[in-house]
Amino acid sequence: MTSHTQTMRAAVLGSYGEPLDLTSVPRPVAGPGQVLVRLQACGVCHTDVHIWRGESVPPHAPSPFVMGHEGIGSVEAIGDGVSGWALGDRAGVPWIHDTCCHCDECLDGYESFCQHHRAHGLNVPGAFAEYVVCDARFAVALPETIDPVTTAPVMCAGITAYGAVKRAGLKAGESAIIFGCGGLGLYAVQIASRLGVKVLAVDRDPAKLEIARRYGATQTEIADSSLPSRLAARREKYHACINFAPTTATWDAMVAGIRPRGRIIAAAMVFQPVPLIQEWLTATGVVITGTSVGTRQEMRELVAMHAEQPLETTVETIRLDEVSDALAALERGQSKGRFVISFTE
Repeated sequence: MTSHTQTMRAAVLGSYGEPLDLTSVPRPVAGPGQVLVRLQACGVCHTDVHIWRGESVPPHAPSPFVMGHEGIGSVEAIGDGVSGWALGDRAGVPWIHDTCCHCDECLDGYESFCQHHRAHGLNVPGAFAEYVVCDARFAVALPETIDPVTTAPVMCAGITAYGAVKRAGLKAGESAIIFGCGGLGLYAVQIASRLGVKVLAVDRDPAKLEIARRYGATQTEIADSSLPSRLAARREKYHACINFAPTTATWDAMVAGIRPRGRIIAAAMVFQPVPLIQEWLTATGVVITGTSVGTRQEMRELVAMHAEQPLETTVETIRLDEVSDALAALERGQSKGRFVISFTE
């Protein structure tokens, strides 16, 4: 008898910018220290668009090149040497597959800045598939009470927003401007508001500002050419500015709105330079830094927050064979919220 390798359906990246190949590939096996997760849902993220377009190219492409890093499913198999996981446990598949665990960033509690981390759907096969292998140390333990489809975006968009709010060092009673009220920005509005932060939400779209108000923003502003002068004219300045808009257009408004010793946080991937006058830094002591997803500890805090009162987001449920259309819609800026693949037909 020949043993047949079990297969699964997956959306595989064959050529950059081309529709993904919906095909049958060998089902992965949980090796030492790993768990095999059977997917129930997987979100489609803007980073997936960068990967699909070939703007974020891994040094070694995974084989098969399955994208996706906002997965939720149940543990189907457990590799050798794994503790803390049982078959059937609800598990999240986040951006980070693993980190080196011994650089200063990993040891100092800043593992999301590990320069050797590997990501699902970029360095190792991801969750646009029926099954995915996770490092048991980095898979996210989730309560059974959560809804897989509406929780999937929390695995990347949610944790990136939470990590940004934490990176901004925001405390109850402080104020922040959140630029860009897409999926990430609206998560950040909710998270910051729940932490007792006064939020000014900024976006080009009045409809998104309306949602931001519903989610806890106390003030809103339209992102137009006169926004920097409106912010500059205000007596009140903000403790933090967090940019979720993938554009340099928010820079002047951030500089105008930040208070002395305030914190400017880059959360969106913006590839173009912005003007920075160093004398302004010496005069104000403003701190400019970046943020990238979040740590496992931050993920635990966020999951507890979400389990207690689910973070809201607009979800459009799709099938695995519709993922290429979702990527194209995201690229055109035509998504109404977060696209989430549901594997439970």
